[in-house]
Amino acid sequence: MSAAIALPAKVEKKKTREGFGRALVALGEADPRIVVLVGDLVESTMTSFFAERFPERFIEVGIAEQNMTGIAAGLAAMGKIPFLATYGAFATCRAADQLRVTVAYSDLNVKIGGAHGGISVGPDGATHQAMEEISIIRSLPNMSMVVPCDYWETYKATLAAARHQGPVYIRFGREDVPVVTAEDTPFTLGRGEVFAGGEDLTIVACGVMVYEALRARATLLASGIAARVVDLHTLKPLDVALLERCARETGAIVTAEEHQVNGGLGGAVAEAVVRAHPVPMEFVAVMDRFGQSGKPDELMDAFGLRARDIVVAAERALERKRKA
Repeated sequence: MSAAIALPAKVEKKKTREGFGRALVALGEADPRIVVLVGDLVESTMTSFFAERFPERFIEVGIAEQNMTGIAAGLAAMGKIPFLATYGAFATCRAADQLRVTVAYSDLNVKIGGAHGGISVGPDGATHQAMEEISIIRSLPNMSMVVPCDYWETYKATLAAARHQGPVYIRFGREDVPVVTAEDTPFTLGRGEVFAGGEDLTIVACGVMVYEALRARATLLASGIAARVVDLHTLKPLDVALLERCARETGAIVTAEEHQVNGGLGGAVAEAVVRAHPVPMEFVAVMDRFGQSGKPDELMDAFGLRARDIVVAAERALERKRKA
């Protein structure tokens, strides 16, 4: 599986949440079973597009995320395809019991849009900077999870979630982020994409860190190091076959995510690789700490989530590979 991606000379930026909102409208036009619920965050989640187009299929629940999750479950039980939208911190933590028992345990066809994921929410601070969703969601049986990297991937992930039978969680952010894919870039739920080839090591990334991984690859290439870049947008189900192949062919892996290091992308990759072909691994992530208020770019720098941090991790992984 390969979709060659080159860093553009001029980077276009768009909001991933807009991809979510636009896709909901496309889904609503194609399927009358689509309904959208939101927890007092119409503009923030960009469900406003759907609300304007299909007001009769739009439910503003208010600040009642637990209740909203239960309502979505009921709608799914009656044959609808409900998409609920709120901040990821509220969807996974405040409504954790409803998500676990009412949705996942019952295997209901509910789709969750977890907005404002990661540290780059910025001034909202630690309470709103959701950085635990991957570990929570991927631990739940029956759940699928996607962490798209840009506008187009979020758009496609939302369409794919509607087609998938069963609960799906889509994690996206607030800020404008670089658009690294195109409308025709391949996207399949459950399958990773190799965005750049290389045989020295593999960088596996999700979300906004895919762009940082591509930047890191360019820096490493200037030093004669060829890094493979994998966009692992689906965290569950995991593309184990691709990860095993990368481990065997490159012999070292760096993971990069805008999420807690515990139980996130890095943990998922390590669990898959250690069973088949253990290799040196390094992790670029939020290192077991809560967030803080600040400008998004400043926070990405302060928490070590930049291309330069991936380069340093790659050098450590390569040194361990050489010694092994």
